Amino acid sequence: MTAREVARRVLERVDQGGAWATLALDAELGRSGLEERDRRLASELVYGVLRHRTRIDRAIARHADLKKTPPKVVTALRVAAYQLLYLDRVPAYAVVDDAVGAARAVAGGKLAGFTNAVLRKVGAAGHAPLPLGDDRTLARIEVEHSLPRWMLDELAAAAPPEQLAAIAGAFAESAPIVARTNLLRIERDVLADELRAAGTSAEPIAGAPAALRLGDAGDPATSPTFLAGKWTVQDAGAQQVAQLAAPRAGMRVLDACAGVGGKSTHLAELSSDAAVIIAADQSSKKLGHLVDSAARLGHRSITTVLADLLDPAWVKRAGEPALFDLIVLDAPCSGLGVLRRHPDAKWRMLPDSVPRLAGLQRLLLDALVPLLAPGGAFIYSVCTFTRAEGPEQMAAFAQRHGLRIVVEERTWPPAADAFYLARLER
Repeated sequence: MTAREVARRVLERVDQGGAWATLALDAELGRSGLEERDRRLASELVYGVLRHRTRIDRAIARHADLKKTPPKVVTALRVAAYQLLYLDRVPAYAVVDDAVGAARAVAGGKLAGFTNAVLRKVGAAGHAPLPLGDDRTLARIEVEHSLPRWMLDELAAAAPPEQLAAIAGAFAESAPIVARTNLLRIERDVLADELRAAGTSAEPIAGAPAALRLGDAGDPATSPTFLAGKWTVQDAGAQQVAQLAAPRAGMRVLDACAGVGGKSTHLAELSSDAAVIIAADQSSKKLGHLVDSAARLGHRSITTVLADLLDPAWVKRAGEPALFDLIVLDAPCSGLGVLRRHPDAKWRMLPDSVPRLAGLQRLLLDALVPLLAPGGAFIYSVCTFTRAEGPEQMAAFAQRHGLRIVVEERTWPPAADAFYLARLER
């Protein structure tokens, strides 16, 4: 099996079966037997097509009717067109020949010839100008940066107008690996020096006191400094959540929907590992990862609780006192803020998913707010930019429960993933 075959198989699973690209790619690579270089190429092709699909389809559609083309041939055309338009290390003839062979295998000689003709025209045209008028129009941004129009409309309603094109463009790029320094063990500048000495570039990120943008990091799990608990992986946007929470020693803190513990461990670090942090989630697997991460980082203030947070009896069953000084809810959401990391969501997520997720968020908010102590603070975050999951959700929540919104923040790529955050107080 070749890297291109793996890429086509993954993209077919994403397009036809709604698979998650990360999981499908891991599975296909696991059975492929490819060397590391070819594994990287397969990953590049999968994520490249997903990030730039609208632009790729526009280039192909100048020479072919994609709606009348068999899906497997469309996939072969996309993988090849991505290489012709965005990569320069593979000869064009090799790209075309591979796609022609794939088309012949699934659809016969006629479509093999069709594939050859289309790709030769795509390669000759290159990134030809798009006939869409002014560079600042939404129509041009939609195609240029392959962002579905409904997502772009939501982004335009939330982002600073002068930054809209740049933010949309950043969503079509790969995301960096960001380290969160464990400040209980090492200073950020010292960690940066240690990483550079090991051959990894490490640059501080403004506005995120513990964050370092890493380059050439490889697999973090093999880094001696990572294994020693000096840092963990967490995007700069996600790091803003615990910063906004500002936990202190002695506080009782609930990290609701704690997941694998990125925010729980950050809360522990910011409170000098001296708060009482209850990390609750309904996934035992995720909580297991949280326990492992806390142990590696040396944190002892976190207690995990397997819980359905919509069941009000979970607190009593867990043997916990009823009220918390600080509640942090990083809620399930549409995930549009992390499209750099999961570009397949652009094609899997539908507009009607947003109100459904906003309804779940409302249920969680209403179930958790009775646990907030008088004078306590409630931190809400979502890694998305839709109005229904962000400011509209918070305005309604505050009104229902008599809370004050004291801070609302957003983060944007390329500096960070796109997060909406709010701090509310009684």
